[in-house]
Amino acid sequence: MRKPTDPRDLPDADPHTGNRFIDPVTGYDTTGHDWAGITELNTPFPKIVIWALILTFIYSAITWVLLPAWPYGRDYTRGLLGLDQSEMAQARLKVISLARDDWMVQFTDPDFAALADDPATVARATAAAHRLFKDNCAACHGETGAGGPGFPVLNDGYWLWAGDPATIAETLTVGINSEHPDTRIAEMPMFDWLERDERSALAQYVAALPLGSADHASPAGVLFEDNCASCHGDQGVGGLEVGAPSLVDAAVIYGQDKASVEHTLRYGRRGVMPFWSDRLSVEEINMLAFYVSRLADTKQEAAQ
Repeated sequence: MRKPTDPRDLPDADPHTGNRFIDPVTGYDTTGHDWAGITELNTPFPKIVIWALILTFIYSAITWVLLPAWPYGRDYTRGLLGLDQSEMAQARLKVISLARDDWMVQFTDPDFAALADDPATVARATAAAHRLFKDNCAACHGETGAGGPGFPVLNDGYWLWAGDPATIAETLTVGINSEHPDTRIAEMPMFDWLERDERSALAQYVAALPLGSADHASPAGVLFEDNCASCHGDQGVGGLEVGAPSLVDAAVIYGQDKASVEHTLRYGRRGVMPFWSDRLSVEEINMLAFYVSRLADTKQEAAQ
């Protein structure tokens, strides 16, 4: 866009464009549009753009021939090069797996205590298991194992069963209340047969346990010993490793306020953890168990 001289001073109009004037500076004709004395030049389309379009078309035609391109039915044209990204990815994965075999074999039948004393193995296993944890466990237990409503905390040192790597590996292998034939069983039965006032008093007692203010000699305390201690331990301290949590710490799965406990007493709980032996290898399960068993230590180290 530019402002040419007064149209009366311009040469004759371009015979190819009728009334459009020729700009004396650039030599381009104008479109005939005028905005307060400013006229619009009719410049040609840039040749570089035309060549770019031509080269793009040629490249597209070549790639259609050489690479997988056109779908038809349930298949597609393979291209002259015969490239398959799925096969390429599997080949790269195989190379990575072979590179890990030299140290992953240590987790086939591991001596976890010896592995814990090997800094190099701990570093490798932690990096690999962290990815496994994020891909398979973090959706429920949180990226750092901090848990969430309905899912237990894994980084606090409190366990439904033991927290050593071998026991964790067993849990990963068979799951909890899963479809595996050897699954662990953990179920909180319904206590709807109790009277409402008994459930209310028992819920109040359980809610007071982590606060240290529960009256163990009260009727609710006696009710707890008669009906709950066989799984949760005397006075709710847990530690029986039968899948029932301690009720005196902060490791709460479903909430330990009075209303949540009343709901649990009336309707029961039966959480499910799937078994991973159909998805992860033995080495991956053992490595993941080793990683999870160290989450509490990792949390403490990060806090220091």
